[in-house]
Amino acid sequence: MPLTAPSIVLMLFFAIPMGMMIGISFQSQTAGGPTFASYSRFFSNDLVLAGLTRTLVMSGLVAISVTVLAYPLAYYLARSTSRWRTVIFALAIAPELAGVVLRTYGWLIILEDRGFINSALMWTGMISEPLPLSKNLFGVVVGLTHVILPFGVLSLLTSLQGINPNLEKSAQILGASRLDVIRHIILPLSVPGIVSSLLIGFTMAASAYATPALLGGAGFKVMATMVYEQVLFYLDWPFAAVMANVLLILMLTAGFVGSRLESRLHQKLHL
Repeated sequence: MPLTAPSIVLMLFFAIPMGMMIGISFQSQTAGGPTFASYSRFFSNDLVLAGLTRTLVMSGLVAISVTVLAYPLAYYLARSTSRWRTVIFALAIAPELAGVVLRTYGWLIILEDRGFINSALMWTGMISEPLPLSKNLFGVVVGLTHVILPFGVLSLLTSLQGINPNLEKSAQILGASRLDVIRHIILPLSVPGIVSSLLIGFTMAASAYATPALLGGAGFKVMATMVYEQVLFYLDWPFAAVMANVLLILMLTAGFVGSRLESRLHQKLHL
């Protein structure tokens, strides 16, 4: 089989580095041959397993938040003929023009104990002490939702634009309410886009480092931050490689399941 340019790029920038990562995960910090010690340590360490669970919960919440917030905006962009459509579309993807760290610091200023929200609520007398809006799961989910939201909008927009508007008009002519049209026509036909948005939100959140590190604080450990600590502070490359491999397997599994589900739903809708 002749090598093509895409296959060479995949080998150089994905297959070979991942092969090296897998090899490192079987190394030992002491002298000796290949060992499963790092894998055994991973699955027997309660703190690491708690970080893995926290990563899954965080990623799931971000995926749901992104999809729920992006859906009405994507529907408006898909159906609107207003001159404001271009402006709203530009505002929807504008966050991507700024760096992730910059956007995260913006949310830190808003959500921290002396941030805008707590200061405003305390000034109005609605609360007597700051609400815990940062350095926890809530703050990380808010920050990651803002970072990933444009990708959810683009994913759902593509799916909604593929739905024939005449289906909605026909249903309304036959007496269906706007809510019935959305529930029985728009939502079922846009399920592939919903699955795609959930998949994008989950995988991007699971691999995020900057936002969990800044908004979550030192006590909020997810897989990405733990890998960073093992490499930079503890110099335990084999254990860090195990964490990275487990995270990669989780994302590949989610991607495979999501793509298969999206493909099946797409085929059913076109039968």
